[in-house]
Amino acid sequence: MENIFCCNLNNGDMLREIIVKNGLERINIQEEVTVEALLNSGATRLVISLEFARKQGFKLKKIERPIYVRNVDRTLNKEGPIKYMIEVNIYYQGHKKRMKIYVIGGQKWSVILGMPWLACHNSEIDWRTEEVKMTRCLEKCRKQWRPKQGKSE
Repeated sequence: MENIFCCNLNNGDMLREIIVKNGLERINIQEEVTVEALLNSGATRLVISLEFARKQGFKLKKIERPIYVRNVDRTLNKEGPIKYMIEVNIYYQGHKKRMKIYVIGGQKWSVILGMPWLACHNSEIDWRTEEVKMTRCLEKCRKQWRPKQGKSE
């Protein structure tokens, strides 16, 4: 059984979460939507809320085996296992990466970018000032992108 850990921190913990504006491209119709996503170094995967995915018209793909989500205290998430995923192009500061994002219900955030995205780009992150610099990423993931008006969530 594979587990995904989603981590939200209490006030006494060191900051490991940053909000960033990025783009998600619906691959099936090649249309982008702008979203404020949570960068979370405590999340072991990328997740998108079921409600946001449906509202924005993302094509849900059923996964072979359900993935159980554990909270930071290691209890199972009350929404049950993940059964669907989406595949999108993620755009941020001129960088593009095609990735799978797992769909989960009842999330506070529309999108959480966890360790797979963070490790892929190896960004310079100042967790105290919440500054993210894309200075160490491979050239092949670079692509110009600007938020489009009227498509933000």
